Amino acid sequence: MEYLVAQDRFETEGFVLRSYLPGDGAKLFEAVDASRDHLAPWMPWIEAHSDAEASERFVRQARGKFLLARNFILAIFPPDESELWGGCGYHLREGGLKNRAAEMGMWIRASQAGRGLGTRVLEAMIRWGFAEWPWLRLTWHCDGRNLASYRVAEKAGMRLEGTLRRHFEARDGERRDTRCYAILKEEQAEA
Repeated sequence: MEYLVAQDRFETEGFVLRSYLPGDGAKLFEAVDASRDHLAPWMPWIEAHSDAEASERFVRQARGKFLLARNFILAIFPPDESELWGGCGYHLREGGLKNRAAEMGMWIRASQAGRGLGTRVLEAMIRWGFAEWPWLRLTWHCDGRNLASYRVAEKAGMRLEGTLRRHFEARDGERRDTRCYAILKEEQAEA
């Protein structure tokens, strides 16, 4: 498989996952800006969102990559899409479409954190990923110190496959561990 016409929207009663669209930059910037302290320890990319124009550029690039089947970045919205609650996606870091595997990622804006949204979104991504996407394997990688992130993976039924010790250099210059989780399509029913 070299190309995928991907589903770009998934709706639940509590939230909507959808591909970014031109015009979403202002909402993205507002969400990141309101959550800088919350996200800074884990998400070094927030620095690139210096203003609404930079965020608009990002959403347009993300949409282009989505349509080209190079990366599948999604936004998390409430059902009325009035504000952005976070972002997630299926990233082709696990061998790409040919391998039918993706690494999932997510961030939740500070005002929505600690309410179970991350777990509900990850569970939805797993269900959707195995039902309507070609994935046979989904993974989740997180900083070993990010308790909230790895608890979300565990609550969603993912299995810890291992820890990459001192795997990356964090923004503070310290080497950090990466916890690696995965779930296989045939395991989804068990989760």
